[in-house]
Amino acid sequence: MKNKLLLALMLVFASATFAQNVQLHYDLGEGRNFFTSTVEMFKPDKYGSTFFFVDMDYSSDSRNVSNGVSLAYWEIARAFKWKENQKIMPRVEFNGGLMKLDDPLPFVAIENCWLAGIEHTWASADFSKIFTLQGNYKYIQDKENASFQITGVWTIQLLKGKVTFTGFADFWKEGMDWTGDGNADTDFRFLTEPQLWFNVNSNLAVGSEVEISSNFVGDKFFVSPTVACKWTF
Repeated sequence: MKNKLLLALMLVFASATFAQNVQLHYDLGEGRNFFTSTVEMFKPDKYGSTFFFVDMDYSSDSRNVSNGVSLAYWEIARAFKWKENQKIMPRVEFNGGLMKLDDPLPFVAIENCWLAGIEHTWASADFSKIFTLQGNYKYIQDKENASFQITGVWTIQLLKGKVTFTGFADFWKEGMDWTGDGNADTDFRFLTEPQLWFNVNSNLAVGSEVEISSNFVGDKFFVSPTVACKWTF
């Protein structure tokens, strides 16, 4: 779950806010039916902001992993600024992880990726609607020396903050050989994870995420919903 979901909102309040949350999702998609935990943190300072998240999947019948963590993945990003109210910020990012495909096979690496680019944020006057657009050069180790990734992140507060609609969308270049014949079956991949939360109070929220992808889970269009709860510290 590539959950960059608080990034846009927190950038607007970068001089004063700090956000950290833990999410627990139960995945309902085809061949999934397992729990995923997400830990997110965003911390601004006078020189920019730092954001990271860590995802872990806990077992998967479709992979014959009956006990333990079947996937661990993380991303960390840093945006830079040198003046207040700076609208365009340079940024760098790293992501990578490990995934269990099937017992008794060992864990396989999710390739290390380094990104560098810029981001720009738009917000309504009351900050109830926020959108951040990122454009990145992307290096995928041992795979893509000159790729790109475009990311959009949004947050919309509804019903006076009782409901939050948030999410991200990634589109990037990465050749994938799904058939194993040595030729790339696709050169581009897409992933979006919109979330809808009902905010019980300032700490607890319940809701759902829907992972929608193309050429991300095999050579196909894929939809995977979850039911989830979130605690914000």
